[in-house]
Amino acid sequence: MDEFYRMIEEKIRLAGCDRAVDGEEIYSEICDEIEDKEPGSYLLMVKKEGDVFFEYKVDVMEDQFNLSYLDIHEGERVVHVDFDA
Repeated sequence: MDEFYRMIEEKIRLAGCDRAVDGEEIYSEICDEIEDKEPGSYLLMVKKEGDVFFEYKVDVMEDQFNLSYLDIHEGERVVHVDFDA
């Protein structure tokens, strides 16, 4: 799983995000948010600190999920990370 977490972090850095991110934390947040959700597509918003929040687009299936994209909102700045590309 460590390689998976590093891949999340690398995608975010390559998208232009200069803030510290933790792939394992992101994965855990998504798992917590989708627990007991029916299969379908969801927009999840997780507040970080100050005016920073993460917006996840997640497709939930029976036994797995797909993180389509992550938008990192920092005030007026938005970093879009497309995980389906």
